[in-house]
Amino acid sequence: MKNLFGTMAISLGMLASTGAIAESWTLDSDQSIVAFGSVKKDTIGEAHSFQRLSGKVATDGTAEVEIDLTSVQTNIDIRNERIGEHVFGGAATAMLKASIDMDEMAALGVGESLVTEIDGDLALLGQEIPVYLDVFVMRTTADQVLVTTNSMLYVSTEEAGIDPGIDKLMQLADLPGITRTFPVTMRLIFDAEA
Repeated sequence: MKNLFGTMAISLGMLASTGAIAESWTLDSDQSIVAFGSVKKDTIGEAHSFQRLSGKVATDGTAEVEIDLTSVQTNIDIRNERIGEHVFGGAATAMLKASIDMDEMAALGVGESLVTEIDGDLALLGQEIPVYLDVFVMRTTADQVLVTTNSMLYVSTEEAGIDPGIDKLMQLADLPGITRTFPVTMRLIFDAEA
């Protein structure tokens, strides 16, 4: 599960333009998304996403980002339901917790960017999974930060503990195969709360 949702750990405690640290930073759920892909029958690629995310970063760099697993969108209603029931086992959320290097983030001016490494833990389906990722960070305004994946991520279903759920999806849809490694991309926007 390394790399899974790792960018969520960067819900940043950036400095405001005055140089003072904002009280907290909040994820803009309307502009943020986690997307992932799958391939079935060896040749049919499909794009999916989680539509609802939330998160905050405290001034000490403690970051928490929550993924609403019930918001999975595969563009097929019955598949959304089956993923929720069989892959996620009815779990409502996954939570990523990490500690951010505030000094590194504080050095960014408006329009500046950096690539940085993030380490954290993802709570998914009752287990804590270490995550690691390189992310691209840009300070778009004094009060807003953009965070994206810096390269393509690949998530192993075995490491995530969801292989039995994938097996069940294959059975229900009468498919000969679904990939066991999924590419993941993320776009996260954080707004300062002074």
